[in-house]
Amino acid sequence: MGAVGDVDTVLRDLIPRVVGVLVRRHGYFEECEDAAQDALVDATVQWRRDGVPANPLGWLLTVASRRMADRARSEAARRTREEAVAALAPADAWAAHGPEDQPPADHDDSLTLLFLCCHPSLSPSSQLALTLRACGGLTTAQVAQAFFVPEATMAQRISRAKRRIKEAGALFELPPPEEQASRLAVVLHVLYLIFNEGYTRTSGTDLHDVELTTEAIRLTRALREALPDDPEVTGLLALMLLTDARRPARTDADGNLVPLAEQDRTRWVQGAVKEGTAHITEALAKEQPIGSYRLQAAIAAVHAEAPGADETDWRQIVILYQLLEQVAPNPMVRLNHAVAAAMADGPLVGLRLLRSLDDDPRIAEHHRLHAVRGHLLEMAGDLDAAGACYREAARRTASLPERRYLESREAALDERDR
Repeated sequence: MGAVGDVDTVLRDLIPRVVGVLVRRHGYFEECEDAAQDALVDATVQWRRDGVPANPLGWLLTVASRRMADRARSEAARRTREEAVAALAPADAWAAHGPEDQPPADHDDSLTLLFLCCHPSLSPSSQLALTLRACGGLTTAQVAQAFFVPEATMAQRISRAKRRIKEAGALFELPPPEEQASRLAVVLHVLYLIFNEGYTRTSGTDLHDVELTTEAIRLTRALREALPDDPEVTGLLALMLLTDARRPARTDADGNLVPLAEQDRTRWVQGAVKEGTAHITEALAKEQPIGSYRLQAAIAAVHAEAPGADETDWRQIVILYQLLEQVAPNPMVRLNHAVAAAMADGPLVGLRLLRSLDDDPRIAEHHRLHAVRGHLLEMAGDLDAAGACYREAARRTASLPERRYLESREAALDERDR
């Protein structure tokens, strides 16, 4: 046995490889992923107690293969299929393979597995859940906790997703070249959503879920290793690093939210800023038409290079948001564009941009529209209207840190009004 080390990190690096080896060896993605999950749970307990084994991949493959063999023997309903498979497969196909039976060192099925988990037949919520479990090495309980649903509910969601993949006839292979661009866009979007949910929780008592942001960055790094020449993959990694670098400064000692303009930028993680800046510089130099992740990363880089909010090049950010609205128009982009415009040209300009969102059903009821309008009204000196917006935003959010912050903004306005 080796040193205990970081058991969770080792497992998350290896679980996609375990699933890939099992699927290539036996087929049946659903059964293979379940067996890998069983091995993950066993390893979490045993490795934390005894230390990481000298050959962790071999250990996981052995345990997972044994679990598959046990299930194949015990389920009478699968007997016919087992016999058919046995007639076609090598005699030792269902045997527990030893630690020496490993895939080539340079073979990694992580990219194939990401494409499979983000199959277009699945709903976005199922893509998120399956990616975190099969590619990320999170247990069903951890995935359920991340999305604030009961474990049984998440288990059903994951099982339905795997059945849907089977019904769709999806194969464990990379999509054909003509489909890769559209399928990669889905993979990037899923990783982006995982990161965003970890960076600002949509509900609950904590602002961050570090486990989710860390996992999103890890998976995006793996994707970039597989596709080093794709500028949008590099752009997404840069965006995550530059954004996550701010995390230590986003809350105070009591866990209260600190807005960007008030953050102590010396607390930003400079290593992440440096790496993210290098990645976006590289990605912007590519000749391919620019995409949304590179533009968002470029905006984050402008923030990162400014010593403070007052020294930020807001006009450059406005131009980047104008480009982003052309490339990927959506209400959240317009919302952020309005803030940048207010900083560059005054709050009335930003408020005019917000009016276009009042009838957009995607955001009209969202707390952030009310929060941003309150901020811009406060900048404009309309304190009563700003307070009402903060109050409405606080009522609508399910995030306790955001609610406390919005209530504190309203209370501060009341103090100013006295």
